[in-house]
Amino acid sequence: MDIYRYDESLRNKGFKRIAGIDEAGRGPLAGPVVASAVVLPPLKIIGGLRDSKKVPEKERELLFWEVLSCCLDVGVGIVEAEVIDRINILRATKLAMETAVKDLSAEPDLLLIDALTLSSVSIKQISLTKGESVSASIAAASIIAKVVRDRLMQRYHQVYPEYGFERHKGYSTIEHIEKILRHGPCPIHRKSFEKVMSLTLPFRK
Repeated sequence: MDIYRYDESLRNKGFKRIAGIDEAGRGPLAGPVVASAVVLPPLKIIGGLRDSKKVPEKERELLFWEVLSCCLDVGVGIVEAEVIDRINILRATKLAMETAVKDLSAEPDLLLIDALTLSSVSIKQISLTKGESVSASIAAASIIAKVVRDRLMQRYHQVYPEYGFERHKGYSTIEHIEKILRHGPCPIHRKSFEKVMSLTLPFRK
């Protein structure tokens, strides 16, 4: 599917300021969930733009700067692990998305959201399953969210180097599981996640 065609069809219906919204970090065992809202200009084509999960890291960095250099507006929302533990990952994801919308410099007239709706936001919105493959705006937001989160995890690696966050970014890899079993959880691990709790049994008092 041509991801630009969908967004243009909506502009042709009168929506001039469309914000695509996506998140990164919903599934990891550690670290924040990050959301981004991106408003792309009409008729702008960014070569290779697609779902961030399908883009190699070096190419993601290039796309990140290309999106930032051409977008009309961008917002970011970050919700840390301690809040995820307190309110659950779904509510934390929606909170990150709501924060990203509020972080925009001007209110959009339409939100395109990957797989979710934001009941607390009064702006008209469309929820799209696999939205990164349908909408260029959502694909752009997925790139921004993913790169921002990866950079945060690289910073956390400087604080907790024993976990290897710069490599697995907090996801449930064999290396990460082995590190939790060896060292126990650190402050950015999501204690409310069942898998984290099962791995930390020997460290509970």
